[in-house]
Amino acid sequence: MSFRGQSLPRLEDARFLTGRGQYIEDIDVPGQTWMQVVRSPHAHATIGGIDTAAARGVPGVLGVFTAADLAELGPLPCTVPVASVAPMIVPPRLALAAERARHVGDPVAFVVAETRASARDAAERVAVEWQPLPSVVDAPAALLTAAPQIWQQAPNNLSYRFQKGDQAATRTAIANAVHVVELELVNNRIVISALEPRGAIGRHDDAGFHLLFSGAGVHGLQTQLAGSVFRVPPDRMQVACPDVGGGFGVKNALYPEWVMLLWAARALGRPVRWMSERTEDFVTTAQGRDNVTRARLALDADGRFLALDVATVANLGAYLSSGGPGSSTNAPANAIGSGYVIPAIFMDVHGVFTNTVPIDAYRGAGKPEVNYMIERLIDEAARRGGFDAVELRRRNLVREFPYHKALGTVIDCGRFADNLDDAIPAADHAGFAARRQRSQQRARLRGIGVTCFMETARGAPNEGAELRFEDDGSVTLLAGTQSNGMGHETAYAQIAADLLGLPIEAFRYVQADTARVRAGNGHGGARSMHMGGAALCKAVDAMLAKGRAIAARLLQSSVEQMVFADGRFAVRGEPDRAIDLLGVARAARDPANLPDGMSPGLDTYVWNLLDLITFPNGCHIAEVEIDPETGATTLERYTAVDDFGTLINPMLTVGQVQGGVAQGIGQAMLEHTVYDPDSGQMLSGSFMDYAVPRAEDLPDFAITLSGTPTNANPLGVKGSGQAGAMASPQAVIAAILDALAPLGVTHIDMPATPERVWQAIQGARRT
Repeated sequence: MSFRGQSLPRLEDARFLTGRGQYIEDIDVPGQTWMQVVRSPHAHATIGGIDTAAARGVPGVLGVFTAADLAELGPLPCTVPVASVAPMIVPPRLALAAERARHVGDPVAFVVAETRASARDAAERVAVEWQPLPSVVDAPAALLTAAPQIWQQAPNNLSYRFQKGDQAATRTAIANAVHVVELELVNNRIVISALEPRGAIGRHDDAGFHLLFSGAGVHGLQTQLAGSVFRVPPDRMQVACPDVGGGFGVKNALYPEWVMLLWAARALGRPVRWMSERTEDFVTTAQGRDNVTRARLALDADGRFLALDVATVANLGAYLSSGGPGSSTNAPANAIGSGYVIPAIFMDVHGVFTNTVPIDAYRGAGKPEVNYMIERLIDEAARRGGFDAVELRRRNLVREFPYHKALGTVIDCGRFADNLDDAIPAADHAGFAARRQRSQQRARLRGIGVTCFMETARGAPNEGAELRFEDDGSVTLLAGTQSNGMGHETAYAQIAADLLGLPIEAFRYVQADTARVRAGNGHGGARSMHMGGAALCKAVDAMLAKGRAIAARLLQSSVEQMVFADGRFAVRGEPDRAIDLLGVARAARDPANLPDGMSPGLDTYVWNLLDLITFPNGCHIAEVEIDPETGATTLERYTAVDDFGTLINPMLTVGQVQGGVAQGIGQAMLEHTVYDPDSGQMLSGSFMDYAVPRAEDLPDFAITLSGTPTNANPLGVKGSGQAGAMASPQAVIAAILDALAPLGVTHIDMPATPERVWQAIQGARRT
């Protein structure tokens, strides 16, 4: 039986459904203490002094600490440098603000106590002398000369200016074009509302530091904490994760709380734990998106795309988070223009500091933004130029491969036009007119949005994998990637079972522990099957090569005569002259069974050097109905046809698409992080004021997976984890604008809330 391509139920679900999952909140360690953080109530303020006397007097308090206590520690690093026109400005981000707080929630002190209640009580008694300063929360406003300066070393609050592409060729093509459309688009800021808020436990003993946290990217954090912050050897810094209730990229970042916990554990000689409350998470965990883009698309008389010119102002927040700058620069540069033929492209990005929570990579990290941008431009070009929007897309989609994009990315394969052609009948596009008429009879507006997407999936290059044969006959798979709920425990076992001919129950999956997994680049960029699965395949190949040599010796045959199939090594043409894989693994432990010079054991580790990108792509079609009297918008139908190459587990892939689509719908229709422009206070600081999609907000998703395998990895897979989030926003907004078009509405920004839709309708009626 082939396990790859089978929709097997997730192996890990048994423990989750029976309450045997282990999240940070479930874990207690002997002698643990609790940490509570004192945070700035101001968006921008100097710190005149901190009085900790009253806090120290609370029963159970073990210590109250400020920036002066942590003075020997290094700053939290930004790990994504940007090739800036002038040198990129990276101000120091310390675990505790010393002289100035730069956003609401900025940590300035922390308390450690015997109980959580005592720590809370003491934190409330820390008295900070604040001198409020003017603040700025809007990135374009922060660039103005008169704006408050957040960092002295960053004039006009500019961290970097990133440029890529041929500016002269782009501008020449635009100047000579028959049609040029221009839009200013806002990609709204998102609070990353994972089911599980951040939390961690820090320990210190003779072996060094130990951080157990809800997050991802353990090896990267180990390097940052050990090398940049605590300045200790990496083997003195163990970083691990238990089960994690969602991350979506922002939990990969290094946070000040991780530094505080480890420092306090060493200072006090006891474990220290911290769990964020939801309202605290809103103002401390990195947020996503938030940029303003002015883009121009040029076309010839026949509607062929000629050039794309993009100018973006990206809000970075008050500090550069670990991977924040990449979301507006390198990541979108690979995907800009999506899967369309566009000969000339130029992008110009200003990365700007504001008095807001820092931005980091969130599901898609820059690629949803550029996919949204090009699809909005195409619809606008169709409207102004008199083209059919579907045909305009079909005319310009890439059809010949490899295709060299204008900024250097090479697309190896894809179903770009085929996805569009398949999605149109799947969505019953032909029946839309009748559905619209029925809506009109009920005084409702109905619209349909047909849009495409292309992702560049890889994340960090290179990945490791290891096979270990255990005494009980099981095989441990150790992966340098990490699941935060994506189903890796099942998918990796399916790959291994298929390659090794062993039952899927024979495999044990290990991840996210620097003490057990040698190296890895974690998750992010939809990379796990492409990078980690490829590494596992290479590890299996290396192990089988060694196994053949051992089996040949045991069976008194030549290596050339050995074949492996269905979990057995056999002599070619003599199927009864064979030995099973686990038998070879047991024999490999005895040096007497090994060829000269071979080390004992069949355990195999591979660090696979792989930097190729894969290109998931698809067509998503949304259909909405709007009540013009209230602006209430209902998402009635949603159809997707996607190409993710070879599928390991189609059911898991569909689940990933559904989750991403739901998050993209949230951005398009509901989610909006709002800061008061005067005070810098977050006005959407809880679920009372910040809306995420509920089941009743979503229709049934009709998802078809039609893959073209890639040669970028031995599995032929393309990443699926981010695709839905970069496909659905433009489909939903296109449908809303199509519904509003008869009223004369031509533009609306995300999120298209009922209020915004109603205002757009009223504005059109007044004109």
